[in-house]
Amino acid sequence: MRWWDIPDVLALERELFPEDAWSAGMFWSELADARHPAAGRRYLVAEDGGGRIVGYAGLWSNGEEADVQTIATARDQWGGGLGPALLEELLAEAERRGCGRVLLEVRVDNKRAQRMYERYGFRPIGVRRNYYVEAGMDALVMQLKGNGSDG
Repeated sequence: MRWWDIPDVLALERELFPEDAWSAGMFWSELADARHPAAGRRYLVAEDGGGRIVGYAGLWSNGEEADVQTIATARDQWGGGLGPALLEELLAEAERRGCGRVLLEVRVDNKRAQRMYERYGFRPIGVRRNYYVEAGMDALVMQLKGNGSDG
């Protein structure tokens, strides 16, 4: 993801997460720590054949653990494998960085995403109450430990 992708990413973000969409400033802040040798973040976009951004994902890491900051795909891409492809790239990046643990938060009512994460070995470890403040929704915290084991 680059700065010029932000308007298209924001449009998709607002469509998919109307109650708790990230702001342009949040994306700018994340990208500010994604483009230097010691970057703690990695952000990706996926485009369709016509150059339209149809998905994006972001990862934060500190060398020991990583956190999936965001992952989203356009509704017309659901079920086509894009979400798993983005997640696989984030997990590969976490592995390249030597992270032994990957965490994420997902809305408690987003069963579709939870099932995808579980297929990759993520397991629930807790709940963050009212994490999605605007939506008044809790987040399920999920964890993946080294190479997909529950370890």
